[in-house]
Amino acid sequence: MKEKEFTESMLFTQRMAQLSKALWKAIEKDWQRWIKPFHLNINEYHVLWIAHYLNGATISDVAKFGVMHVSTAFNFSKKLEERGFLTLSKRENDKRNTYIKLTDKGKNLLTELMDAYEPANNSVYQGSLPLRELYGKFPEVIELLAIVRNIYGKDFMDIFETSFSSLEKEFLEKENKSEKAEIEKVV
Repeated sequence: MKEKEFTESMLFTQRMAQLSKALWKAIEKDWQRWIKPFHLNINEYHVLWIAHYLNGATISDVAKFGVMHVSTAFNFSKKLEERGFLTLSKRENDKRNTYIKLTDKGKNLLTELMDAYEPANNSVYQGSLPLRELYGKFPEVIELLAIVRNIYGKDFMDIFETSFSSLEKEFLEKENKSEKAEIEKVV
């Protein structure tokens, strides 16, 4: 490896490591503050989220999309099952995989979590607001998405995009219902 290439690689890698660590620390702190009242940890929340958006997910799917080891995905899924938020099952035609599904109690918990979210308590969101005010939108993450795609692959990114499209659709439907209810009150 040429010295210049080594230097560029080292500087880029160290810069990404330091920035990623700092950003993750803020995200982790925000996330824990948000979900702590519900007696969940980040992995448990992530399993619930994935179970919701990948309806009929396998433990392997949870591990892959949750960026965790299969045993971690299974253990946290098992804990959530014990608390009544998930069911774990095998399919008649597929005994090798364990499938997870949200229970009604799990769905209600996710709804409560979404309702409890407070933008003012999210430092990453708050830290992005000056850029939104300046440019009229939040920072683009296209380069970060490209890096993640190159590391985790197309399947990961497809699941990522599908889950966020579903989330956006849910919020739009909720907003439309609220607007409709307001109009009906006026009429």
